[in-house]
Amino acid sequence: MKSATLELLREPGTGDSLELQAGTLVNPKTGRRYALRDGIPLFAESATGQNHKYQHMYDRIARCYDLGDWLGRCYFWLRRARNPRKKLVAELALPPAGRVLEVSIGTGLNVLHLPAAIEVFGLDLSWGMLARCCRNLARWKRSAELFQGEGENLPFKDDSFDAVLHTGGINFFNDKSRAMREMVRVAKPGAKIVISDETEEAVKGLYEKTPLIKSYYHDRDQPVSCPINEVPPGMLEVQATELLFGKLYCLSFRKP
Repeated sequence: MKSATLELLREPGTGDSLELQAGTLVNPKTGRRYALRDGIPLFAESATGQNHKYQHMYDRIARCYDLGDWLGRCYFWLRRARNPRKKLVAELALPPAGRVLEVSIGTGLNVLHLPAAIEVFGLDLSWGMLARCCRNLARWKRSAELFQGEGENLPFKDDSFDAVLHTGGINFFNDKSRAMREMVRVAKPGAKIVISDETEEAVKGLYEKTPLIKSYYHDRDQPVSCPINEVPPGMLEVQATELLFGKLYCLSFRKP
């Protein structure tokens, strides 16, 4: 692990600095240890609640996720729809060089649309998705610092990133409000935060009917919606739009 990366890391919850000792990350104040797997720190191996449910789902579908994404892009290309990943990355308003965090990086498909000079940090709850992301990055000859953890407990110090991106997953986080506050916390002043996920139209019309995943979406308490009302107070340039004929929402705002 690079020394610059270690400098950015903080223990989730406490905010304490971490040290690398004998192949594990250690909180020197408490002695608590976090394992590394294939060089990736594991901050949330045992999730709870909704996070555990969808951690299991993404581990299960990781091997076929990219194929599903490709088929979806083919469908929307036929309908002359712009690739939403390009739109979301453009919305970040990235500087020519800097550091971006993607929460729920999945298999890394957004990395291809980020400038090569940007330093990418990616966090995901699913080990299966991170493993696939590693393979993709090697194949694309791109790099990213990867971490396993929860969006509600980001393992980074305050004011670390020039932009924060989240695509897919926040609809079913244990605590959407807390996750958004964490994204704001680790973003630098003036940084853009962009959050996107499926609308209720997509969840009900597609995911609830797809054999491999439909059981995860049944018996929901309420329909999904853009969490614009949970944007932390004081954020600037708050706006919400829909993409892909109403299948996705894009929520963006800037940290003061």
